Amino acid sequence: MDEFLLVFRRDFQSRENQPSPEQLQEHFQKWYAWYEKMAGEDRIVLRRKWDGEGLVVDRQKTVLNGPYAEIKESIGGMVIIKAADYLEAAEIAKEVPILEFGGTVEIRKAL
Repeated sequence: MDEFLLVFRRDFQSRENQPSPEQLQEHFQKWYAWYEKMAGEDRIVLRRKWDGEGLVVDRQKTVLNGPYAEIKESIGGMVIIKAADYLEAAEIAKEVPILEFGGTVEIRKAL
């Protein structure tokens, strides 16, 4: 098995794109179930959630407030999983709850 980084992104800023408190509670239950399933399959290597704050340093070495200041989508968390290949990692990513709210999952293989 190889290790793959799954990066979870979505719009955490636009008010109209935020779930209701009830939707958020249901959403967190789905995350919990997904992580439990992954842990039960011994696929989780590392997981982290990030806050909404951050800085970006661009190639001119300018420091900008907030992650991805030019766009609304930002990183909400990440996990390193075990999978046989990119195709299996993509199948696992298709089950990530972030997709329900228009989010994306970026997949990278560890070298």
